[in-house]
Amino acid sequence: MTETTIERGFADIHGAQLYYEAAGAGHPLVLLHGHLIDSGQWDDQFRTFAQHHRVVRYDARGFGQSSKPPGSFAHYQDLHAMLGFLGIERAYLMGCSGGGAAIVDFALAYPKQTSALILVGAGLGGFQFGEPPPLALELRAAHERGDSERAVELSIQLWTDGQNRSPDQVNPAARERIRAMSTRLFAREDPEASPTMLQPPAVGRLAEIGAPTLAIVGDQDLQRIQEIADLVAAQVQTARKLVIPDAGHHPNMEHPALFNQVVLDFLRGLAN
Repeated sequence: MTETTIERGFADIHGAQLYYEAAGAGHPLVLLHGHLIDSGQWDDQFRTFAQHHRVVRYDARGFGQSSKPPGSFAHYQDLHAMLGFLGIERAYLMGCSGGGAAIVDFALAYPKQTSALILVGAGLGGFQFGEPPPLALELRAAHERGDSERAVELSIQLWTDGQNRSPDQVNPAARERIRAMSTRLFAREDPEASPTMLQPPAVGRLAEIGAPTLAIVGDQDLQRIQEIADLVAAQVQTARKLVIPDAGHHPNMEHPALFNQVVLDFLRGLAN
């Protein structure tokens, strides 16, 4: 197998410097990470998918190597500007958690630029999450008192370990990679900058999405995240849901071979 050539750089996107990587050829596939980690989430996918597609991943503003200037912004608008910067007219979009919410917003705002959606434990603009679980409250308290180490551990317990698993039942390499990325995130001291979602919110507009959609969710992910996947499968006419067993909020990191096969099978079935 030939060595993958990777283009790396920073794009000036609405006043922020966003770090990106691109590789491969073929119909573009853009990867948006979850909002507890950074684009390192896709380490087990990037080169594999680049054998079939022009793959792009980038750190959203405020994550990884990307800056976060003060002021309001929208992740889906950043995505639109990134595609313009890279000369991409239309793409498959894959997003995890907050990155999933961003690509849903993008698909509603820019349907002609959206070839397909792959949602991984996705959030959803306007979805009412209700009362946070006790671990989430404990996490918030730890963060507010400046105990970043404890906050990171609670975040991993909540999102990575999931509902019914102990830490020793989770892929240890994935767990520690998530810890490293979360630690970097929690250590940042960025100016105040508030993300905004699409209006009207996506939760009431899923039936407008026409792009082929795959909603992937780990069976140990939070119940409300699973409810979002169910909602997408029920209301997006082209959508189907796929559950990855023994996985929390980042199933691509826990079971990369299975995840990669599922995604590539889905994409092979699509016409550009």
